[in-house]
Amino acid sequence: MTENNLITITIKLFANLRELGPAKTIEKFQKDTTVQVILDKYQLPFKEMKLIILINGKPHITPEYILKDGDVLAIFPPLAGG
Repeated sequence: MTENNLITITIKLFANLRELGPAKTIEKFQKDTTVQVILDKYQLPFKEMKLIILINGKPHITPEYILKDGDVLAIFPPLAGG
């Protein structure tokens, strides 16, 4: 794995998801890495947990999204209100 083939992603986990990984981390991944790769790394089942995913502050509904260098990936559990 050479530096040319790597991208830097900031990952933020919120609420009870912090039990599965750090609140915030900056990591390097291969180019063409998808959100699913991150979900798998932290064992976050997207559909079962109905996770909310933001990339650079914008909602994304598919874990197949290919991340780009410098992206900020924020993952939230489902929100409940009253």
